[in-house]
Amino acid sequence: MTITRHDHAPGDAEEASGAHSTRSTLIIYLTGLFLAVVLTATSFWVANTSILWSTGVPLGLSVLAIAQMGIHLVFFLHITTGPDDTNNVLALAFGILIVILVVAGSLWIMTDLNQNMVLPAELMDLHMQH
Repeated sequence: MTITRHDHAPGDAEEASGAHSTRSTLIIYLTGLFLAVVLTATSFWVANTSILWSTGVPLGLSVLAIAQMGIHLVFFLHITTGPDDTNNVLALAFGILIVILVVAGSLWIMTDLNQNMVLPAELMDLHMQH
């Protein structure tokens, strides 16, 4: 007899021993809420503290934001790597790809326009004389 084990997220509808009770579901959601609130409070602290080096603040906020997304995906959206969630994980990956392409493409276009819209020095001098 072979036992197959699958990846289960907190709050999945089924567990290896059976269905979750209302109390365990509530505990899972409260745990997710607590972790989300702690990460949010930590991000406000990181943004306003003088303990961190000023250039490290964006990196710290990025790490906390990614952790916050992970908490939401696992505890509230119940995204796992189990066989039942393959479509959800692929849809999430595709959405992330589209967001990255839109943001990177927009930055690329704005940078290119910024460089190409600069007036040559001679024209700038003529413009400043009038």
